[in-house]
Amino acid sequence: MTRTAFVTAASAVAALVIAAPTASAAPHAVHVKSGRTSVTVAPAITRALLSKGIVPIVTRPGTPSLTTVGHQLTLKATYPVTGGALTTSPLGGDITHKGGLKFANVFNGRSLEVGNFTVDLNKGQLTGLVAGTTTRVPVFKLDLSTAHVKLTKCGADATNVTLHLTSEAAGALNSTLKTQVFSAGLTVGTADTHPRF
Repeated sequence: MTRTAFVTAASAVAALVIAAPTASAAPHAVHVKSGRTSVTVAPAITRALLSKGIVPIVTRPGTPSLTTVGHQLTLKATYPVTGGALTTSPLGGDITHKGGLKFANVFNGRSLEVGNFTVDLNKGQLTGLVAGTTTRVPVFKLDLSTAHVKLTKCGADATNVTLHLTSEAAGALNSTLKTQVFSAGLTVGTADTHPRF
């Protein structure tokens, strides 16, 4: 092999080594420091719940408010982001929160509360801790196909994430509240999350 051919071959190998990803390479994660996440309940769901005597109550430090969707009044719940870690390429990781959501049946006095929500982008779900237990359950499946995502140096913004009730949550709510108003896959509403790094 001539010296020129040897140098050319060596350069090609070096280029391949540099370009090839290593087996231990992992997406860079950034620590989430603060922010907020809001859940807007679909107006039809708000009406269906209230008609069956089911009242959703936002628990502290979450804050409730009223908003309109398509000129129809509905409930909005906003929760402070407390931590987590996100990868930006690909988008993944988790976002943790404080506060919760309590469902109370005014007809029989039964209730169920979940809180300390975690948005798990890797699994595409929002989980919650059942009040008074150490049990964490998947509450919503996240439909990101409807979402608008924007990444900046100081945070991320994901809006219009559609929330579908999981079978686990629907079963627990129906069983505890003694109702049949909840069903697996029910489109409960949308979420907007704004974690800050």
